[in-house]
Amino acid sequence: MDNIFVIKLGSSTILKDDSIFEEIKHIVDDGYKVLLVAGGADAIEQKYNLMQRKMPFLTLPNGDEVRYCSPTEMPIILDSYRDIIFPKVKRELSKYNLSVFTQLGGENKVITGKKAKPLKAVLNNKAVIVRDSFFGNYEKSNNELLYSLLKAYDVVCVSPPIYDTDHHCYINIDADMLAAHLATDMKAKHIRFVTSTPGILQDINDHSSTIKNIYLDEELKSVRGKMKQKVRAAYWSLKHGICDVCIVGPHTLKGKGKTWFWDMPENLGDLELLNKCIRIPSTSHNEREFAQFVLDNIEHDSITGEIDKVGNLVFRKGNGPNKLMLLGHIDTVPYNWKVKNIEDGIHGRGVVDAKSSFVNFLYMLEKVDVPQDGSLIVIGAVEEEVSSSKGAHFVKDNYEANAVIIGEPSGEGNLTLGYYGLYKLKITITKPQEHTAGKDAMSVVDLLYSVVDNIRKKVEKVDSKNLSSLIKINSYQQEGINYATGILNFRISPEAGKNYNEKLNFDFGEFVNIEILRATPGFSNARNCKLVKSFVYGFSKNGKKVNYLKKRGTSDMNTLAVSWNSIPMVAYGPGDSSLDHTSEEFVKNTEILNTRQILKDSIDKWFLLQGEV
Repeated sequence: MDNIFVIKLGSSTILKDDSIFEEIKHIVDDGYKVLLVAGGADAIEQKYNLMQRKMPFLTLPNGDEVRYCSPTEMPIILDSYRDIIFPKVKRELSKYNLSVFTQLGGENKVITGKKAKPLKAVLNNKAVIVRDSFFGNYEKSNNELLYSLLKAYDVVCVSPPIYDTDHHCYINIDADMLAAHLATDMKAKHIRFVTSTPGILQDINDHSSTIKNIYLDEELKSVRGKMKQKVRAAYWSLKHGICDVCIVGPHTLKGKGKTWFWDMPENLGDLELLNKCIRIPSTSHNEREFAQFVLDNIEHDSITGEIDKVGNLVFRKGNGPNKLMLLGHIDTVPYNWKVKNIEDGIHGRGVVDAKSSFVNFLYMLEKVDVPQDGSLIVIGAVEEEVSSSKGAHFVKDNYEANAVIIGEPSGEGNLTLGYYGLYKLKITITKPQEHTAGKDAMSVVDLLYSVVDNIRKKVEKVDSKNLSSLIKINSYQQEGINYATGILNFRISPEAGKNYNEKLNFDFGEFVNIEILRATPGFSNARNCKLVKSFVYGFSKNGKKVNYLKKRGTSDMNTLAVSWNSIPMVAYGPGDSSLDHTSEEFVKNTEILNTRQILKDSIDKWFLLQGEV
C-alpha cells in the first residue's frame, strides 16, 4: 500500500477542536488512507474526574512526571479510550461520510510490546523502585491486518495500550512513539504530530518563534515537557522510515506553525530546497503535501503562488504579454526509499524524473529578472506519470503561453525537441465456452494474439517508426464465457501526425472489443524558433554545444501539443532519463547547478528576443 498517511492527535485536539476532522477528510479526498493514532491524556483525566478519583503519577529522577499505570489503573485507561476517545473520533469523521474503524492497539494482539523494566522513581525525596508499572515499549504490529483494515476503511484509528504476549496483559505506551513505529513499519509516506503549539518554539512564551527546520541529531535546548517525547518520536521516524516528518499546530494540520525534520546536512546552499523536495514523497494522485510544502517555502513580494483546482502548483512573476511557461511535474512513480546524499549527488525517488528539473524552475522565479513586458509562469503539474495527465490537460485548457519549457531530464548537454506519442488500447475477447478439439476452435488467448498481430500491421501502415508492447494479459472463465484481456501500447512518432487515430479502423467481429484508452500524438519542435535559439545562446555562454534529442517516451509536451501545436516547446533538465522509474535515480550536484545556469541564461535571452522582429 503506497498511500498511508499517519496522523498522531493528542486527546486535547480530539476533544476540543472539531475542525481537525474536516482536515482529515480533505486528506482522504487527496487519495490517502489515514492511520490515526490517538492519545488519551485529557480523556483519562476526564474519566478519573467522573469517578471522583485522584489520578496517580510518578516522579522520575530527572523531575519529569509520568502517569502511574498499575494493574488496578489499567481498566480506567482502557475505558477512557473506549468510552470517550473512540466515540468522538467516529462521530466527527462520520459527519463527512468517512468509514472509520477504531480499536485499542492491544486488542486481538494487533500491536504488541514488552513490559519495561521496573521504574526508578522519587517518593518523599527518596529513590524507590516501582515494579508494578504497566508501561512498556513497542515490539511489532500485525501489518497484514492493518493493511486490510486500511483498504476497507477511510480512516483506521488505534491507540495505546498495546499487548504484552509474555505477561498476557495490556501495557501502556507513549502515543507519539506508537505513531512513529507504525509509520516506519508500514512504510507510510507522511507522519504528522499535531500539537497544541505552532510547531516547536524557540521561546515557549512566543508563539511566533516557530523553529521551521530541524536537522538530524540537532540539539534542541528549548524543548520541554511533553514536547520531548514528540521530538523523540520525530527523530525515530526520520532515522528508520521513508516518510517526511513534521510537528504541526496548534491543533491543526494546516497551520503555519510547522517544524520539519530532515535527515540531511544543514548547510547545502542552493541544493537545500531540492534535497528537501526529494524527501517529501509525491506519488501520482498524492501530490498535495508536496505542493503545500513548496507553496509555503516560496515567499517573495513579486511572486504569486497557488494550488489550482486540480492540484497543480502555480507561480507567476510579472504581468506582461510575453508569457514563458516552465511546466514541470510534481508526481513520481510508486516506491520510495530513503534518500541518500552520495558521490557528490542525490539518490532518491524523483530526483531524475523530475523534481530536479522542477526545482530548477523554482529557482528561476528568484534569479530571472522578468521585464515589464514579460511574464514567467512556473507550474508543477499533477498526474504526469499516469494515463490521466490531469494536470497538463487542465493547463492546456486554462492557461496561456507564448513558449513552453518542459521540465524533464535531458542531460546537461542536450535539448529535447520532441517526444513520441502514446496510443493505448485495451483489447477484450469474449467467447462462449467450446471444446478445444472442435473444428476451427480458437481459444480466447489465441484470438487475442491474432488480433494484436493484426492491429500492429494496421498501425505499421500509419506509422512505420512506431514501437509497441503488449502488457497485462489476463484470461479467465465466468458462467460459461471465456474472457481474455490485454493492454497494447504504441509509441507513435511525430511524423505520424496529429490525426493518426482517424486513419485506423478496428473491426474484428462480435467476439472482439477494442477500447482506446489514450491517443496522444507525437510532437517535434522546429530548430529555428526563438526558444531554441535562446537555448543555443545559453549553451554557448556556458561553453557547450547543443545536442538535440527526440525521445521515444511521452511527456506533458504531448498533451499540450494536442491544441498548442503552434506554440514552441522544448524540454530541458538535469539527469539521465534511462534512470527514470528505476531504483537507481541519481543526479550529480554539479549537473543540477550547471543546468540551472544554462536555463537561466536561456530564459534571459528569450525575454530579450521578444523585443526583436
